[in-house]
Amino acid sequence: MNLFAVLDQTAGRFGDRGAVFVGERQLHTWSQLRDRALRIAATLGAPGTRIAIASENRPEIVELMFAAWAAECVVVPINYKLHPREMEQIIDDAGASQVFASPKIAEGLAHGEIIDGPHYCARLAADPVDPPRDIDPTRLAWLFYTSGTTGRSKGAMLTHRNLMAMTVSHLADFDAPDQDCSLLHGAPMSHGSGLYIPPYVLRGARQVIPRSAAFEPDEFLDLCDHHPGCSAFLAPTMVQRLVQTGRSCPRNLRTVVYGGGPMYVESLKKAMAAFGPIFVQLYGQGEAPMTITGLRRADHVDADDAVLGSVGYARSGVDVAVLGDDGTPAAMGEIGEIVCRGDVVMAGYWNNPEATSKTLQDGWLRTGDMGSFDARGFLTLRDRSKDVVISGGSNIYPREVEEVLLEHPGVDEAGVVGAPDDEWGEVVVAFVVGTATADELDAHLLDRIARFKRPKRYEFIDELPKNSYGKVLKRALRERLAQ
Repeated sequence: MNLFAVLDQTAGRFGDRGAVFVGERQLHTWSQLRDRALRIAATLGAPGTRIAIASENRPEIVELMFAAWAAECVVVPINYKLHPREMEQIIDDAGASQVFASPKIAEGLAHGEIIDGPHYCARLAADPVDPPRDIDPTRLAWLFYTSGTTGRSKGAMLTHRNLMAMTVSHLADFDAPDQDCSLLHGAPMSHGSGLYIPPYVLRGARQVIPRSAAFEPDEFLDLCDHHPGCSAFLAPTMVQRLVQTGRSCPRNLRTVVYGGGPMYVESLKKAMAAFGPIFVQLYGQGEAPMTITGLRRADHVDADDAVLGSVGYARSGVDVAVLGDDGTPAAMGEIGEIVCRGDVVMAGYWNNPEATSKTLQDGWLRTGDMGSFDARGFLTLRDRSKDVVISGGSNIYPREVEEVLLEHPGVDEAGVVGAPDDEWGEVVVAFVVGTATADELDAHLLDRIARFKRPKRYEFIDELPKNSYGKVLKRALRERLAQ
């Protein structure tokens, strides 16, 4: 099944109803959205063409996604927070022949078409293409770039089958929207929020993009007062910002799915006290999009701290296990690597067979995350073997930051770790050996990597702790921060 069928079916059922809104203003009906997608599809090129989209949240993203699928092309969403150099690396690696960017982001790219103004409007061909028929569900639909421990982005290949499995799992486990509901895009549409477009389009729920094109807590809550049956995917830091407004839960806010980073138990309790039992938790990766384990709304009610601090239990259609060092299932309470399998698991990494063979083994996705199951079947994350720092819902990979720090002539050694933070979940802390100052390092990083990846603080030390093989002991750095 090609995912364009999701829009095709909904347009047939609810053609005259509002589909895409900017703020409170209706932009397209479902019939209009379908027509625009098919007319844009006529201009996108041959099947398999990679179509990159680099933008803040905008309504054009919705039509470009379905246009790409109608043309049997591949969507390559790019995190708009990335540095232009990082965006160009993804565009080059994907071999994207067409790049659509918002006006602000297009200024920093060497090539790209602005999704605004007369030139973009000219994308609407006079005659729409026919909807795709008899499409192989194993064809690539979405190339999701997720960095690895090497600091270089890897493209997780998600097929139409992968995304349909994600869609069905969401509707089975978490939410039951209909044509009188809405999906509010507060989180970036380049990943979490964008991935949730298919299940809500399938049920005819309107797509609502804030006028700010970003997450502004008061704007978000105001939109919940205006639009019916609101659901949203939000990072834990966004949930905390909603609580900090001091406002009560809007009458139309029905579901908030939180994920993408640690939600500490006390923060979750405050959110539930402020907004009630509207929260759903997910644990997933780009390689198994939005779908490994989770906690439903009912699981939060009267739950103890162990449950609230867990990431729930296996999602529909997914097997989840914890493996010990010898590759056999770990005992209850024993910490090991979390693995999963199911139709939601990616086909592999784009043009990277070595990384694919390391990550997909014997039918299982090796997540690189460490965790344990308790007697009730709840999975709790214990550590991340890949040392990823999750700050504000964004993944930050220490080695990438370390490599850029080491480019500075005043840095001899660098070790980067995450430190717990009430606002951001975690913040980046860099331990540095050398003569450079914090201001010099900030300026150095600003020209090379995205702003959100820069350390929030620097610790200048005489030497980094290492084992007998010369490997930096990250655990010792974290213990130093804890002290």
